[in-house]
Amino acid sequence: MLRIFNIQLRHNNLLVLFAAGLLFWSSLASLLPTLPLYIEELGANKQQIGIVMGSFAIGLLLSRVFLGYLADTRGRKIVLQIGMLVAVLAPLGYNFVSSISLLMVIRAFHGISIAAFSIGFISLVADLAPTEKRGEVIGYMSLVNPVGMAIGPAIGGYLQEIAGWTPALILAAILASLGLLSIIPIVNPPIHTQPPGEQKQSSFWQILLSPRVRVPALILLLIGIILGALHTFVPLFIKSTGVDLNAGLFYTTAAIASFSARFFTGKASDRLGRGLFVTLSLIGYTIAMVMLWTANSKETFLLAAIVDGAAAGTIIPMISAMLTDRAQPQERGRLFASSLMGFDIGLGIAGPVVGFLAQEVGYRNIFGYAALLATLGILIFLTQSSKGLPNSLRFALGRGKDAYALNSVRNL
Repeated sequence: MLRIFNIQLRHNNLLVLFAAGLLFWSSLASLLPTLPLYIEELGANKQQIGIVMGSFAIGLLLSRVFLGYLADTRGRKIVLQIGMLVAVLAPLGYNFVSSISLLMVIRAFHGISIAAFSIGFISLVADLAPTEKRGEVIGYMSLVNPVGMAIGPAIGGYLQEIAGWTPALILAAILASLGLLSIIPIVNPPIHTQPPGEQKQSSFWQILLSPRVRVPALILLLIGIILGALHTFVPLFIKSTGVDLNAGLFYTTAAIASFSARFFTGKASDRLGRGLFVTLSLIGYTIAMVMLWTANSKETFLLAAIVDGAAAGTIIPMISAMLTDRAQPQERGRLFASSLMGFDIGLGIAGPVVGFLAQEVGYRNIFGYAALLATLGILIFLTQSSKGLPNSLRFALGRGKDAYALNSVRNL
């Protein structure tokens, strides 16, 4: 009976968590097609738009370490609640300020939301997922991101067009408020502690620089830069080309492709290994960036969105599953926080650096540079993902096991 109860509790937690994640990402994504244009309307130039949007990463960077520790010591639910509460408050703040400096502050505050929610979400999913179906469960639960990214931009962009900036910002706050309410029924799994006799818990820097984490963190750094460029400059690039395409449709198309990819890659990775799918996603990012670099029509933009979405829908769940394979239960929050620091830094760099680059070379050419970053990611993963070059190549091409996976996890 206890086993049946635990299975039912796990199932209920996953269902509630899925609903909360869907609302969170819908709230966040509803601002993607509108916020850069809103900042531009307030008088910001290209570099200032990049700085404001990139300020999101400041909140991420400053809060990740503490939130990871909090998730491991106080449970995942409180971290989820922090993320949702910030997601409620930040959109309201955008509506009441007009100076670039204050927008930077609110954008940085908004960054805490994704830091908290992403750590709490993936840590809780990892706790609840059966080991033998970890990739499959993480893949399915990660669907909240593309579904939210499909819903949010569509309704956010449409509402802004017909009603203006204020209703679009209030919509983001309402969606997050519903998410905050939906978290209430979640029951925390038992908090794991360090087993007696084991060495002292590793510090943040020890975890980040360890072989099992540093390469995924570096890949996430490159992906963060690419996504930062996409989220900040695609609406402005489309506008500059004169192509008749709502930026919200670009993000929605990418989200649908991301949703579709996650249906089979997670389950397939339980059989074929995580490395193969990380490699394929990096190749997809390279192709998508080249397509954006050369885009001059609605069809090309949407085709690039499909390839980009499929790549995004593969790499985040795969790296999450790979890191879960490599982590003890009592350190999952800190390990995810450490590895995601790379992603945060990438987002932070993307705004100001890519904004400056856009001033010099234009919106189009920044996607050529993004293609080079994705290519660099392929080379790094092929040569550094495991112990030594031969093992790295085999793991990255789906021909060998993950040398850093724990003994309790079936080596793939």
